[in-house]
Amino acid sequence: MLDFLASAGSDTAEPSRSTIKQALEAVRTHLGMQVAYVSEFVDGQSVFREVDAPGLEALIKPGDSRSLDDVYCRHILAGRLPELMADTADFPLTQSIPITRAVPIGAHMSVPLRLSSGQAYGMFCCLSSQPNRSLNERDLQIMRVFADMAAHQFNRDLEAERTAMATRRRIEQVIEEQLFNIVYQPICTLDPIRVVGFEALCRFTAEPRRSPDVWFREAAAVGLGIQLELATLRAALNAFAHISDEHFLSVNASPETVASGRLDEVLRNAPLSRIVLEITEHARVSDYAGLHNALASLRKTGVKLAIDDAGAGYSSFQHILQLRPDIIKLDMSLTRSVDTDAGRRALASALGYFARETNCQIVAEGIESEAELATLRMLRIAKGQGYLLGKPADILTSPIE
Repeated sequence: MLDFLASAGSDTAEPSRSTIKQALEAVRTHLGMQVAYVSEFVDGQSVFREVDAPGLEALIKPGDSRSLDDVYCRHILAGRLPELMADTADFPLTQSIPITRAVPIGAHMSVPLRLSSGQAYGMFCCLSSQPNRSLNERDLQIMRVFADMAAHQFNRDLEAERTAMATRRRIEQVIEEQLFNIVYQPICTLDPIRVVGFEALCRFTAEPRRSPDVWFREAAAVGLGIQLELATLRAALNAFAHISDEHFLSVNASPETVASGRLDEVLRNAPLSRIVLEITEHARVSDYAGLHNALASLRKTGVKLAIDDAGAGYSSFQHILQLRPDIIKLDMSLTRSVDTDAGRRALASALGYFARETNCQIVAEGIESEAELATLRMLRIAKGQGYLLGKPADILTSPIE
């Protein structure tokens, strides 16, 4: 019992729901009781969230509930009944409550679970059909330790739920009110410099002001990642009414959005042969075969595939090898100082060679200096983007000829 207390209270063993169930078993066994449970008060009911009652599953199991009018909880909270009752027959009030005889309950020990606000969340309880005169104050103290552990976990769970609900409402508002702008960065040939396309980039206007990756990550965490991506993609496609027929448009999508099959509804009326779909590098791909199949149908319509941020991490090379893109976008971490860093030049050169061998193109991102541009030309990299070539802009209000 003491060993369990030590491990449950350590920094490496935060009390999870499974730990609460283990705690119930440990307390029940230690006290020699038949039933242990954690309950939650919901709309006048005591709902059993975790239960340890071997052989008595027909009597009580997780999800069962009883009216608070029919159990001891309110009386214990109000001080009309004590937390420890070695023999319920000693208390006239328990004898007037039908559940005492219906279960029956001979011994009962119950400790309130309180939220950080002080509100009673539920109870940590043990009971037995027979009286147990061996129960004492020390046993009650042990119960309180485990009750505090359970309350700590429920506080964390509730806080996480509140945070998730607030995040979900915030993302839903962004989608419904389109609280974002789309800006477009030119993609150019490097020799000579000529605009051939644009990458659509999302900038959020909602509060709090944060980078796009944070917004998309939060949306994905609350199950709205695909919806947010589709909303920004629809807005990005408005560019086709303002750019030349000679220009392509590069848009970003996560593997999850591609695999969902919902891109078809967004791209249906767009000039597909002028769309480059960039698969974001940072999202993990658990099923390359499924993603490959979803991409295959899009690529048959003329949509081209780009792998973004190549060279930024191992997963990007996996994307390249597994998906065989039309375009490889060289991450700005390789472009930056490529003129002075031999390692960056070697890797950029290797990716350029790979692209030529596999019949795809390289687009270097983040070009900011003439020296970087000259070095990329020397490495036979044909296309690029960056502040040197053109900053992101709202081409819907300032059309580019």
